[in-house]
Amino acid sequence: MADLKSFLRISIVIPVAFAAVVILGYVLYPLFAMARESLLVHGVISFDRYAELLSWHNTGFWEAVLNSIVVSLATVVLSGVVGTLFAVTLTQCDFVGKKAIASLAVLPIGLPPLVGVISFLFVFGESGIIPRLLQQMFVSEESILGFDGFAAILMVHVYSFYVYTYLFLLPPLRNIDASLIEAASSVGAGAWTAFRRVILPEIRPALTGAALLTFMASMASFTAPFLFGGDKRFLTTLIYSTKLNGDIELAAAQSVLLGIASVMFFFFFRRTASTSTRAAKGSTRDGKITITPWPRRILIAGTIGVFVFELLPILTILMIAFAKEGSWTWQIFPASYTLENFHKLFYDAHVFEPILNSIMMSILTLVFCILVGVTVSYVIVRGSLGRWKAPVELLVNIPFALPGTIIAIGLLIVFNSSHILGGFAVLVGSFWILPIAYFARSYPLVVRSTSAALETLDGSLLEAGAALGAGFWSRLRKVVLPLIGSGIISGALLVSIASLGEFVSSILLYSLNNRPIAVEILSQMRMYNFGGAAAYCVFLLLLILGCVWGASFATSRLGHRQRK
Repeated sequence: MADLKSFLRISIVIPVAFAAVVILGYVLYPLFAMARESLLVHGVISFDRYAELLSWHNTGFWEAVLNSIVVSLATVVLSGVVGTLFAVTLTQCDFVGKKAIASLAVLPIGLPPLVGVISFLFVFGESGIIPRLLQQMFVSEESILGFDGFAAILMVHVYSFYVYTYLFLLPPLRNIDASLIEAASSVGAGAWTAFRRVILPEIRPALTGAALLTFMASMASFTAPFLFGGDKRFLTTLIYSTKLNGDIELAAAQSVLLGIASVMFFFFFRRTASTSTRAAKGSTRDGKITITPWPRRILIAGTIGVFVFELLPILTILMIAFAKEGSWTWQIFPASYTLENFHKLFYDAHVFEPILNSIMMSILTLVFCILVGVTVSYVIVRGSLGRWKAPVELLVNIPFALPGTIIAIGLLIVFNSSHILGGFAVLVGSFWILPIAYFARSYPLVVRSTSAALETLDGSLLEAGAALGAGFWSRLRKVVLPLIGSGIISGALLVSIASLGEFVSSILLYSLNNRPIAVEILSQMRMYNFGGAAAYCVFLLLLILGCVWGASFATSRLGHRQRK
């Protein structure tokens, strides 16, 4: 163990100092500066702004709170229903196409928020394909089944967040104790009674965890309320509009309140997740619920129907990407198709610029997230932090719980003037502000994935390497990195997906010279260049698929090296 401690001392002193400076300076300090700004009234610390904000006479703020809570609660209920439908059907029923549906069921979680919203707009918006088709079928002058406002926001949220419930429920439903089902059957319990009395108590912890995560994600949602909300207020869009009106101090106060609520739910989620695991009961046999034919058919039909509903937006955005500009006005489908939209992406420097910006900023974000995330993970898991381990872990993971609007407002306040952390330059409006924002939101993903891998790292392997004469770098390259590499790759993949499609922070911080793909998609939509916007969406999806393939290839190569 002495060698392990020596290894730790040598390997992490400089990286830890670097990681500490980066996290304190570019993540925690902007949050502190935002809180301080919200309390300054004419240069004096005062709670008057909060008193005015929380006053019952401030109907705009309370409308935003109520709308956000109502949509979030409705999202939790409907996402829970859809996610449970998928999980029960795909674990308890066998049918043709099950493997394909199971593979693609998680597709929405990999879609950038703006791409998901735009695809829904093309299909179910007031001028979307489905409303136009129904309008023509029923010879109506009004849009039929065109979603907008609460309904549209709720549909997008359920589409994006039901995956949490589905993924949370898969393990407990796959590992149902057969003896429990047999005991229920022996007393005459049907499938519904067995599910309600036996299975539901077993999966309730997973449902609770998924519900809390869904609620947090819905409260932090910006894209769907921004594009579908109209004149309705929501907390995230209220902060955005306040910032646009130039009242940065009020936006800071609104952000602090939203941040407090988000962190409270984050702590509650962690506590629930840590205390909700059922104690093991020894060896068990996996079993399935006996479902009678008609309920089984209903479950399968419902799952296939939702799956088709899930694929429609993706297929539609692929079609629109090939539509000639101006050929889709009043028609149900575009009247003319072309490769011109994709040709412009590569041969028009102005059109390609957002793609280049997104790729460059994502690479920078990825590098810093890996450097900082791996270092912090090593300190948390293998460092001698003692009783400080839990507080440090919570502190570095707090940005994971905060909406992008909060991170962006904090960075605006700090870097809107020359600052030592910005090299005595104003970073707001520069290329560098967006990579900083992406890093502040994404590095906890690497921390979480790498920490999970480090938990399984046996310190005796380092001692064995030292005993065989391996130096520090040799042990790092041949022992540590191969064993935790899969965790680093998993975190890196999540960072790449998040930063390539990031919209929330981007819309608040971008400038003309550093606009990313997500902002350019919105710009194309506002100019009614639907084909160009869809082509950007498709290219963004291809970039993400490329990241997934690269991560899979790197993981397989790593596994091959370990086997050798």
